[in-house]
Amino acid sequence: MPPNKNSNSTSADSLPIDAPERRRLPPLLRRSWFSMNQALRRRILHLEITPDQFTALRILGEAEGKGLSQRELTEVMSSDPNTVASLLERMESNGLIQRRPHEKDKRAHRIKLLAKGKRTYLAAREVAVQLQKEILSALPEDRRESFLQELTLVAGACRTAAEASSRRD
Repeated sequence: MPPNKNSNSTSADSLPIDAPERRRLPPLLRRSWFSMNQALRRRILHLEITPDQFTALRILGEAEGKGLSQRELTEVMSSDPNTVASLLERMESNGLIQRRPHEKDKRAHRIKLLAKGKRTYLAAREVAVQLQKEILSALPEDRRESFLQELTLVAGACRTAAEASSRRD
C-alpha cells in the first residue's frame, strides 16, 4: 500500500528520491534560478541589460581591468560558447565592452569593460546585492553562510556530473 501523504509515520528518506511527495533537487534549483532571474530582469530593465549581461559585466569587472578571453568568460559564466558570443555582440554594439585581438592567441579576443559598462555594472550591482539580501532573508541570519557553502558543494557536484557525462558521449 502506498504511503499516505499526510502520514507522519513515513519519513521522506524512506521514499524514492524522485517521489512526488519529496522535495526534489532539479525543480527546486530551476524554480530558484528562474524566479531570481526574473526578479533581477525586472529590476534592471531600466539599465537596458539582461541578467546574463549583468553576469558578464560582473565577471569582467572582477577581472581587475586585465580583461578575459571569450573562452574564459564562457567557462566562468557556466554557459555555452554560442550563447556568450551572441551576448558579447549585443554588449559590444551597446558600448558596454570592447573586444580586441588577444595578444598571444590571434584566434581569440580579449574582452574588457568600457566606461559605460563599468557604470552600468555598478548600478546593476546595487540592485543585485539588494535582491540577494532580500532572498537570503528567508533564512535565519546564522544559517545563510552555511547555506551558501552547501549550495557551492551542490554546484560543484553538478559541474562534476556534467563533465563526467560529456566524457561518456
